[in-house]
Amino acid sequence: IKQKNNMANITIIIPEFVLDCEIIPGQRGLTVAALVIVYMVSIVGNMLVIIVIKMNHKLHSPMFIFIGNLAVLDLANSTIIIPKMIAVIHFDSTVISYTGCIVQMYGILNLEQMVALLLAFMAVDRYVAVVYPLRYPSIITKKLVWISVSVLPIFAFLILLSYLVFATELSFCQTNVLPYCLCDYATLVHTSCNTDPKYLSLLSIMVLVLGVGPLLLILCSYVRIVIAALNIKAGDRNSKVFSTCVTHLVVVLCFYLPPLGSYILPGSGLQVSSAGYNAVFIAGNVVPPMVNPVIYSFRNKEIKSSIYGLLTGKRINQEITHH
Repeated sequence: IKQKNNMANITIIIPEFVLDCEIIPGQRGLTVAALVIVYMVSIVGNMLVIIVIKMNHKLHSPMFIFIGNLAVLDLANSTIIIPKMIAVIHFDSTVISYTGCIVQMYGILNLEQMVALLLAFMAVDRYVAVVYPLRYPSIITKKLVWISVSVLPIFAFLILLSYLVFATELSFCQTNVLPYCLCDYATLVHTSCNTDPKYLSLLSIMVLVLGVGPLLLILCSYVRIVIAALNIKAGDRNSKVFSTCVTHLVVVLCFYLPPLGSYILPGSGLQVSSAGYNAVFIAGNVVPPMVNPVIYSFRNKEIKSSIYGLLTGKRINQEITHH
């Protein structure tokens, strides 16, 4: 990373950043304890979901393959974010190398993008299952699902390379202190001395195309699903469709609401402290990976019964009802 000294016209190499994770006074201990609990729940919950889907061959249908891959992404997301955050808050390990900062930023962006696209895939899966139930087995095949989830990391890596290129172009002439708990692209741009609008324009374009785009696809799919479900005469099937859709929508809301709030609040003119923004940032990044396995475990009887069977030593390879 280069820091330019305009007075002497010298370029100084700065090898690291300082993360200034401002927390509400008196809440550091509580925040660390909450993060530890969240991390443990995330690890245990997502591992259980992955294990039962892997062990129970009756759960190898497209919907459960998507859920299993979401659990893998949630597990990776929690691991890349929470331990470093705890180190910053509790141990004052605020220094992060330039390379480490860029890797963390790019890793988080990739994981978030993969989750957004995976949630869109899941919405399309439910759309086909409800609107075209007879054609579902021929349209949504396991081969198609595995190809989709395999392409996800490659697509995210390539499409987000522009972030990586732009981040390495930034120079810092005033400070290398980042007012956030983690390395974030927008924070790097705002902290840098670069005034070219292309850096923030990239963020806006990516949010609209790769963030809002999948969200609109999800919402359109579920609107169509609700319309189709209302036309289904069988009450049991109708309630089953709504139950499945509600589960997915809760997961979508947990993923999208916090970042949307962080974009809307500054534009609304509402004055929010740095500690407040950090709280929203922390919640938005660490809560969804924790609640997703809990949501699926409680609302999906197949996963719930399989976890129960695993924990009690009973056979989990039971008959699974197709949704």
